[in-house]
This record gives sequence, structure tokens and C-alpha cells, in this order.
Amino acid sequence: MAKILVVDDEEIVRVCCKRALIDEGYEVDVTASGKEGLELFDQQKYDLVILDLKMPHMEGIEVLASIRRRTSDQKVIMITGYMALEHTDESSALGTTCYLEKPFAPDVLLSAIHNVLKE
Repeated sequence: MAKILVVDDEEIVRVCCKRALIDEGYEVDVTASGKEGLELFDQQKYDLVILDLKMPHMEGIEVLASIRRRTSDQKVIMITGYMALEHTDESSALGTTCYLEKPFAPDVLLSAIHNVLKE
């Protein structure tokens, strides 16, 4: 089963994502910051990264740019409560696979993951 990294500063999002993904059989690592997310990313291989756009200290765009410097083919789902056009354009240019607007239901998350992983 696929291994997924969830990077989001909101604890409720991390807990809900982890619970939904583990129930579906995915291996899941979660972290609250971009810096910690990149440290995990450097230590392990992930089939998918779920990344929050707005986080303190290091925003999702910065994390995504760092991921792209490491590998060009990493699948990334960007999640955000702030669907601003400039951010979606910038992260699309960096290769975001899809977006989910918060709050989202577990079935929406699982459907997005399924679609991204089968590409």
C-alpha cells in the first residue's frame, strides 16, 4: 500500500487525515511544519505528499519548491483554506497534482488520493 506524508500545522487536519488514511490501509506520517516535513521527506520515500498551503515559518509553496529541487516526479496534493489564484498558479507551476479546499470530508480526500495515485 502507498506511503503518504501529511504536512499541516492544524492538529485536527493531521489527526483526521491520518485516521482516514490508516483505515484505508495506507502508511502515514504526519508533521506540523514544513521543516519537519522536509526532514521526513529526505529520510524516506513517499508515494504522495499532502501539503498545507498556509503554515507558519515555512509555507507550503516553499516546501513544494524544496521537494521539486530534490525530485521532479513527487505527487503532491495541496490543501488550503485560502484558495487564492496567485497561490494556485504558483503551486501548479511547481507541479501540484491537485487541490483540496478545507474543510473536506474524508471521502473527498480518499477520492483525490485514489485519483492521484493511479495517474
